[in-house]
Amino acid sequence: MAGLDGGGRALLGRSAEQRRIERMLTDCRQGASSSLLFHGEAGIGKTTLLDYAAQRADGVRVLRVEGIESEMELAFSGLHQLFLPVLDVIDRLPTPQAAAMRAIFGLTEDAVHDRFTVGLAVLSMLSEIGADAPLLCLVDDVQWLDRPSADVLTFVARRLRAEGTVMLFAARDGAHGSVAKGLPLLHVEGIDREAAAALIPGLPPHVAEWIIDQADGNPLALIELPTALTPAQRAGQLSPLALPEAPSPLRGPLQDALAGQIGRLPEATQTMLVVSAADDTGDLPLVLSAARRCGAAIEDLEPAERAGLVSLSGEVLRFRHPLVRYAAYQGSPLARRIAAHEALAATLDTARHAHRRAWHLAAAATGPDERVADELEHVAEWAGSRQAMASASAAYERAAQLTEDPKRRARLLISAAQKAGEAGQDERCGALADQVPLPVQDPGMAADFARVRAVVELGCGSPAAAGRILGECADLIAPSRPDKLASLLTDAVHAAFSSGNAALIGEIAARAPDLPVLAVPALLLNGEVPGALNSLRELVRACRLPGSGLMDQLMTGIYCHLVAGHAEAHEIATAAVAVCREQGISGWLPTTLHLLAEAELALGRFDQAHAHAAEGLRLADYYALTHRAAHLRAVLATLAAVRGREEETRSLAEQALEYTRPRSVGRGTANALWALGLLELGLGRAQAALEHLEAARQKAGHPLLARFLLPDLAEAAVRAGHPERAKEPARRLADWAAAVSQPPVAAMAHRCAALTGPDSEAEDHFAAAVRLHADGGDFERARTELVYGEWLRRLRRNIDARDHLREALETFEKLDAKPWARRARAELQAAGETHDAAGPTDGRISRLSPQEREVVRLAATGATNREIATQLFLSPRTVGHHLYRAFPKLGISSRTELASLLAL
Repeated sequence: MAGLDGGGRALLGRSAEQRRIERMLTDCRQGASSSLLFHGEAGIGKTTLLDYAAQRADGVRVLRVEGIESEMELAFSGLHQLFLPVLDVIDRLPTPQAAAMRAIFGLTEDAVHDRFTVGLAVLSMLSEIGADAPLLCLVDDVQWLDRPSADVLTFVARRLRAEGTVMLFAARDGAHGSVAKGLPLLHVEGIDREAAAALIPGLPPHVAEWIIDQADGNPLALIELPTALTPAQRAGQLSPLALPEAPSPLRGPLQDALAGQIGRLPEATQTMLVVSAADDTGDLPLVLSAARRCGAAIEDLEPAERAGLVSLSGEVLRFRHPLVRYAAYQGSPLARRIAAHEALAATLDTARHAHRRAWHLAAAATGPDERVADELEHVAEWAGSRQAMASASAAYERAAQLTEDPKRRARLLISAAQKAGEAGQDERCGALADQVPLPVQDPGMAADFARVRAVVELGCGSPAAAGRILGECADLIAPSRPDKLASLLTDAVHAAFSSGNAALIGEIAARAPDLPVLAVPALLLNGEVPGALNSLRELVRACRLPGSGLMDQLMTGIYCHLVAGHAEAHEIATAAVAVCREQGISGWLPTTLHLLAEAELALGRFDQAHAHAAEGLRLADYYALTHRAAHLRAVLATLAAVRGREEETRSLAEQALEYTRPRSVGRGTANALWALGLLELGLGRAQAALEHLEAARQKAGHPLLARFLLPDLAEAAVRAGHPERAKEPARRLADWAAAVSQPPVAAMAHRCAALTGPDSEAEDHFAAAVRLHADGGDFERARTELVYGEWLRRLRRNIDARDHLREALETFEKLDAKPWARRARAELQAAGETHDAAGPTDGRISRLSPQEREVVRLAATGATNREIATQLFLSPRTVGHHLYRAFPKLGISSRTELASLLAL
């Protein structure tokens, strides 16, 4: 049976889309959740598919929101529109989440210090609503939704699993990529000629053929084009005339058809339509009140209703289609649009709707207006305090356009650029920075401006330039703003250190010789390792004291990691993550979790590393921290490589490289290539591994970072049959081991010496490596046991070889390092071992999905479902769903069995 669209017409040519919607609704009624984004050209039928879903949602609660282009800058207006019918559910949320929702909806004056809390609160709201009945959320024209709402809704849609919720989005082609963010996609194509003909019955064949040709499968064009024809043309008495091409989004005949339909209405009705289109609420009393100021009244709506352009339901006014709204607004003369915005601003209550009022005043402004600039600056401050950075940036920018004061314009543009950077809008941040009038004289503003310019340079892959900008600015502000000096120089060194430019770091550090956090990187890059280690020990002691700064902790942790002090880096990163969680500083969590994951990776704690890197990536994506997200994908790619997940490794590495390569981000590029090299090495493809690892070393662009590659590079060269190419990496690794005096580095140096040196010395090196690995990670120890066993077997010392190969296999099995375990098992069998050395938990953990593994790991620590949900950005019902699926795979029936199973 054919469905009907929202206007009662049969839904033709959409059987595949209808089946997809029906399946999603059926699963929803059974407790499952899903999401889907329809994308296609204007008028192709995306809204009609959402209408169909609402029509078929028997027994399902429906919430709906529609993005409106003129209201894109109103922070959280989309969320407010979506949840307006269910605001009472806020009272059922945990206290911090309830407070965040009340703040973003303007119900309180509280600030929101953490965007993460808003996203979690929305997820909890959907879960609470879905607990009462299955839920369908429809989000139309998501590309025109305000950015904070769109970010939250698309992020939450990817977290849904078992809430009994369906989220359907619709977006224009060309704009959907910026909002899709990993959602399942379905491209809505034009309908075929048979379906098109059925949509326009009763027309003479040649007229119908002309309309079908012109519409090119676009359903809205098929419906609207006949209205553009005269009665004689529709009767086939005259040939239809070809209509000229018009600009997107209403191209050609469709634009003219809608414009002609609206243009034939009385002037007062057109006024009523433009006021309705300028408003984003659909609030009929508000529209009527504003329209009266423009000389229109309620009876003037009747011609538009009769024409089917708008409909009324209670006190809600809706346009038949978003394109009708667009045509009514864009096709109206500028003076009429300005009058509509002025009337709406005058009608809106100043206290309750200050933000909408300010944007309507801004839309009506035709020149500088300090009063409106003041109101927009207040809007920007409000949005920024609620973590709606994109909306704050837009408000600051428009305020800058409306002021005549050059100093104020500079301050507002700097603020706009800062917020754009915080929203992940790197290109826009740079464009706004270019508009700042120079020179910036105020020292405080100069420091802020330098940070903005540094962000732009870092985004372009120029960390050295960023360091120079910050260092030069420090000279300018030192006499008048010494309070900003230390943080500015710290940022400058951090940027310069990423470039590996020792001379630049030395120049910056010389400006404040009493700050050890500046001295360490300069000493390291100049090869003065003992002095650097002495200063670093002082920094580590300082980080253990109460009140140490988060940036100092992070940089100290990074330096420890780079000199193979992975245990100290892990300690510092763990403390920094705890500070971020306790103080609600989630914007820094991706960076602290990245450091923690890298330390855990180096220590061979792969499950923990995966959990923390995955959490960091979720947050980096949510906060639009594309630079950090690329680094975290490289970490996850390395973890996938260790476990032999080839497709996952390549996908994550390529995603990282898509960001890092064009921007010359050496560390990120090197780490992604390192992951690919490690994958090939584990799979026994030594030549491919060597090529990736040599490219990674070349791309690292940093002498300290390149040292991490040396053990793998040496082994790959030997296995590929190029022992001469292994000697130089092995020698450099030995030198580095002597400098840093870290047992794990010394162990890997001995392993490489055994691989590259004479057989007469190999056993001593292998034995030393095994002994030194007692203080290092299990994975590297198992690799040493593997190559030691291989060497012994080649000498036909099979009994000795089996001891080492068993140790290697047992560890690889425990770590789920499948390709390495296969190699160890094959070597063991070749050495005469027939016993299956797999432990009692072999295979069980590996049966879990990555998400299940994370949930199980946290549940084993005693965390509740709600606590796990908060940490992993899931709903408590989804956590329960993952545990329900995991227990049978693990062969257990209760949470109490998890700790002993995972040996936590």
